Amino acid sequence: MSQTFLALTRNGADLEWLQGALTPLGQVLSAGRGTLDELLGLIEVTGASLLFVGLDRDNLVAQTSLIEGALAARPMLAVVAMGDGLDNQLVLNAMRAGARDFIAYGARTSEVAGLVRRLVQRLPSVLPHHAGGRLSVLFSRQQDADSALISAHLALAIQQCGQRTLLLDLAQPQGDSLALLSLETSFHFADALRNLRRLDTALIDSAFGTHPGGLRLLVQEAGGETLERINAAELYLLLGTLRQHFQHIVVNLVGQPDSEALRILIGNADQVLWCTDQSVPDCRRNLELLGRWRDAGVKLEQAQLLVDRHLKGVAPDVEVLARSFNLPVAETLPHSPELRLNAKNQGRSLFELAPRERLSQRLRQLGERLAAVERPRARTWQRLWGTR
Repeated sequence: MSQTFLALTRNGADLEWLQGALTPLGQVLSAGRGTLDELLGLIEVTGASLLFVGLDRDNLVAQTSLIEGALAARPMLAVVAMGDGLDNQLVLNAMRAGARDFIAYGARTSEVAGLVRRLVQRLPSVLPHHAGGRLSVLFSRQQDADSALISAHLALAIQQCGQRTLLLDLAQPQGDSLALLSLETSFHFADALRNLRRLDTALIDSAFGTHPGGLRLLVQEAGGETLERINAAELYLLLGTLRQHFQHIVVNLVGQPDSEALRILIGNADQVLWCTDQSVPDCRRNLELLGRWRDAGVKLEQAQLLVDRHLKGVAPDVEVLARSFNLPVAETLPHSPELRLNAKNQGRSLFELAPRERLSQRLRQLGERLAAVERPRARTWQRLWGTR
């Protein structure tokens, strides 16, 4: 079974080196800024039992103190130190702090993989502490003003199935789902990241946007940073926290540029709806990114194709799109431009405005299918990475 390993290093090249060496065994996640609280939170969320720590002379005291603190809080954790193999002081300090082994920079990847394989066989099996809500993601490489309409209605349909649901709108352009549902909020995605340790039921109920039907919203405010500038470790912790409070989370990622944080969200999704229309430029951009991810070893078994603004009798048809993307088709959504415009301008859902229209019915049916998918008994978080 694929495992998650944590790595605390100040050098991005060291992280990439580890990722390349351990591809057959699992995924390597950056441990963030290196605070003990953040590290322990990641261990809790991911169930990681192996931590790599890069050592250097300038920060040796802080680094060894972190190893000692992590092992005091998690005695079953295995720590492997990394550093200059010719510096005996680094090796001695690492062993005194409790590290199981030491890897010299420049070691052959086969040696690193062999060491980790032997350690993993001796480590106890730890399940990640994130059993909770399902994660359904809507994604497309380019921006699309209708992504807010689609994701909001899928979330509304899931909420109406009786599941406590959150719509996490991180799409470009930003924050459209609030206007679509005639809502306002002063608490945004960036605020949730800043208040990660205070994020409990009381804060969610008082600060998150709330639709009259019970759906909660957390959006990225206008002018907010794209995911490529967000700390991936903090995002990982936020996802784990939110899944404890919601039965289902719908994440709108349409238009987000490729980044480590984006791949974390995609990789941890139970379902991915890859959105495209029938235009050749739209398909070409999506296929280019999809091919790049597949070449990098990204697994997308949970992905399906969502064909938006579908026009019958216009090439390429659905069968051609399915073959080109090599993805099953989840649904086709009719164009219905007048209905979409009315919903946006009036700030009312399609389920209220025109419940019998094909677009409304297809969105409701797709949302109900997303809600009805059975959760696997056990699931490990995945991290997707590779050459971008």
